Amino acid sequence: MNIKKFIPLIVAASIVAGVFIGFFYSNGRDVRTGFIGNQSNKIDALLNIIDNQYVDTVNVADIVEQAMPQILSELDPHSTYISAKDRQAANEELEGSFCGIGVQFLPSNDTIHVMRVIPGGPSDKVGIIAGDRIIAVDDSTIVGADDALVMKKLKGPRDTKVKVTVLRQASGEQIDFTILRGDIPLKSVDACYMLTDKTGYMKINTFSLSTYEEMLSGIARLKYQNCQGIIIDLRDNLGGVLEIAIKMINEFLPQGRLIVYTEGRKSPRQDYYSDGHGTCQGMPVAVLINEASASASEIFSGAIQDNDRGTVIGLRSFGKGLVQQPIELNDGSEVRLTIARYFTPSGRCIQRSYTHGQNDDYNLDILKRYEHGELFSKDSISTDSLPSYETAGGRTVYGGGGIIPDIFIPQDTTGYTSYLRQLNIEGLFSKFAFEFTDGNRATLAAIGNEDDLAAYLDRHNVVEQFIRYADKHGVKRRNLLIQKSYTLIKRFLYASIIYDRFDIEEYIKYTNQTDKTVQRAVEVIEKYGADPFKLPGD
Repeated sequence: MNIKKFIPLIVAASIVAGVFIGFFYSNGRDVRTGFIGNQSNKIDALLNIIDNQYVDTVNVADIVEQAMPQILSELDPHSTYISAKDRQAANEELEGSFCGIGVQFLPSNDTIHVMRVIPGGPSDKVGIIAGDRIIAVDDSTIVGADDALVMKKLKGPRDTKVKVTVLRQASGEQIDFTILRGDIPLKSVDACYMLTDKTGYMKINTFSLSTYEEMLSGIARLKYQNCQGIIIDLRDNLGGVLEIAIKMINEFLPQGRLIVYTEGRKSPRQDYYSDGHGTCQGMPVAVLINEASASASEIFSGAIQDNDRGTVIGLRSFGKGLVQQPIELNDGSEVRLTIARYFTPSGRCIQRSYTHGQNDDYNLDILKRYEHGELFSKDSISTDSLPSYETAGGRTVYGGGGIIPDIFIPQDTTGYTSYLRQLNIEGLFSKFAFEFTDGNRATLAAIGNEDDLAAYLDRHNVVEQFIRYADKHGVKRRNLLIQKSYTLIKRFLYASIIYDRFDIEEYIKYTNQTDKTVQRAVEVIEKYGADPFKLPGD
């Protein structure tokens, strides 16, 4: 039975109560308890009527579970409901760790392939190696199982045991391992290294509870290598914990600078200032953003921009200026309710406009930017309807639509063809990279870095191997289009193989070699000290 058809029956009665219940749990029982009680009784009455009198048997609990997201969607695009069974997974990224066996795996041809083993983790300690095939967990076969089922079986409470049976590719031997589950860190700093003799680079994928410590550790390593300026790459970083972003920004600002402030109907204004103890107060900084940089990423880049502390480079950010408070419900589920807006130091809220209950248009904004040409031309960004503000030094910035970078770097479409698009659609880069890496592990293991691996791939004409592979897998060879897209085909292919052989940092090191946004950031730091007032006209 499709229980979704019952949702309209209770949404209307639930929406007002849902809002006030959220505020009730977050602000205490003095918030109009009589009103909440009356509405709650009305909802209970409706559910009882359905349960007792409806023509067919229905699962009332399922109706409530499906109604909760609908209720919150009537408020704003970022108030969400997380069921009890999904809450642990949803919180792992913010917490920066989970409990498991410490492997990255990939399902291929109904078999779970171990891509890499986390050094020092539970699997590494017992002897599982990259290339092993996991065929059973606790004597239960997982051949043909999907990702979710495999993760469920491998994850578990800390210090609990799990039996894993693997097929070792090299010998064909079937081996049983008993693994003691442990904490597996989720790295939020994907890469941290020196791009040049003077300029360091740090790629941050989220703002979790561990990100601040990871950043400090990375900065210390860069300074040891005589880093004189740093690029903070927040592209595709969707945000995370507000307090962590504030700590991170504090490292770059002198004492007494406003970082951000929050304010809501039931949340009095709260200002956050730098304390002057930051380790990078005098270091030139460039921040990279794009259309998928959101929330805490925008707080970070907005604070740097509004304080004229550095240069923001890339594409206009996502535009999320709403603050969610997690509220745990009695059954272990969670509501993340918007309780305030955040404002950058100049006073701007960068939240994009939205219409209550109409989130589809809001969620399609990135596609609209693409169709409008914004990703390819700065001139397509219209600021006529956006409120203007001034930075600490008097530069004009705009609110209400994300962070507009100081330097706009358009996406480069040179070399994109229908042939390349079809390769991407079919996922052939990752499929070939996996098969190539898996079939050549012994040889590739002797290659020590991404540059040497790229040279090896050149010598063995791997691009041609890939084109033949694609031809056999449904993307027919088209020589003229291949010639036009050759540089991009090679770049995407090599990057995929480098990722499979090494990890994300080596992948980023390779792709950064031809990344125009990164190259411009290096120039801005080394020529102008990332001072926005010294930049030439863009």
